[in-house]
Amino acid sequence: MIEVKSLYKSFDDKEVLHDINFRFEDSKTNLIIGQSGSGKTVLMKNLVGLLTPTSGEVLYDGRDFVKMTKREQVMLRREMGMIFQSAALFDSLTVLENVMFPLDMFSSKTYRQRRARAMECLDRVNLLGAEDKYPAEISGGMQKRVAIARAIVLNPQYLFCDEPNSGLDPKTSLVIDELLSGITHDFGITTIINTHDMNSVMGIGENILFIYKGRKEWTGTSHEVIASNNKRLNDLVFASDLFKKVKEVELEQEQEGVHKEV
Repeated sequence: MIEVKSLYKSFDDKEVLHDINFRFEDSKTNLIIGQSGSGKTVLMKNLVGLLTPTSGEVLYDGRDFVKMTKREQVMLRREMGMIFQSAALFDSLTVLENVMFPLDMFSSKTYRQRRARAMECLDRVNLLGAEDKYPAEISGGMQKRVAIARAIVLNPQYLFCDEPNSGLDPKTSLVIDELLSGITHDFGITTIINTHDMNSVMGIGENILFIYKGRKEWTGTSHEVIASNNKRLNDLVFASDLFKKVKEVELEQEQEGVHKEV
């Protein structure tokens, strides 16, 4: 479990995060949402150690990442998988070589074992048959799936995803969401997703943190989003006519249920 307590982050005189308190739950898809500039990316960078909080705690199963030695932080990072917004694949390496890269760096297994493990992960993201292709030869959605395979190849305990659906069409985004949700539950991973994709919020948001101007504004689940009266949350999630209609239908069904009970 990851928990942040009284987390503050400032750059010079500009405060970006103010007193963030939140618990990211094990074996669930934890989403950080907010408008551009709200501080959600800064929060994720503090979670993985790319930034150091001005004050506060970042606890991994009770261990404060901020107070760890450099060696302890390095060891903890080996328990983390990362999926970057741009997929961040190595253009000069094949799909298989990209997935094997973390194993080549950190595993003492034989080449045959490393290759077998990489192929298992490619199978998990439905990319068997693409292992000999280069990133430039596959679609953006396939590149994201390669990035997922690479992120889980070392069996991480924590999986961090920065805008995994960025630049993808709705159908491909749904595939990525389903993969991330499936992997989270199949392997018991604590998954944290920084996203602006409201389809992800409604589809896989099991534990949601909504940040507004650097402050915790709302927390809940995708089901609780529908019934929320938080105007700022509603303005973000239900900006499109489609989601407005979804909320209207859900509320109508709830009201009908209440009338029937009465």
